[in-house]
Amino acid sequence: MRHPQPGEREPAVVSVDRVDAAVVVRLGGELDLYNADQVRAALLEACAEEPERLVVDLAQVQFIDSTALGVLIEARSKLANRRGFMLAGTRLATRRALEVSGLDRHFALHDSADDALAAPL
Repeated sequence: MRHPQPGEREPAVVSVDRVDAAVVVRLGGELDLYNADQVRAALLEACAEEPERLVVDLAQVQFIDSTALGVLIEARSKLANRRGFMLAGTRLATRRALEVSGLDRHFALHDSADDALAAPL
């Protein structure tokens, strides 16, 4: 994996993996207005595959703003089974943003991507 140079941002989309009938989108760094289109493209492409579940792994995310939260809401709306849209690995800052916005009540939150993959739908 290539590391960012000084002053360069980490990539927002770290990886997209297929695990059986699921897609795991791993995000990282700072998710905001500047990379929202990149995150949106990855999530909507994953939704278009119509997976049984879509796990958004936020374990490497250090910051998330309202634009990026809106992208998560948009992507969830595109998945036929909205219960299959799961967030995993939320760190303190990300969990706070979800709680302050009230979105923690609308998303299935899991400690890790593995937990989300094993969770009942």
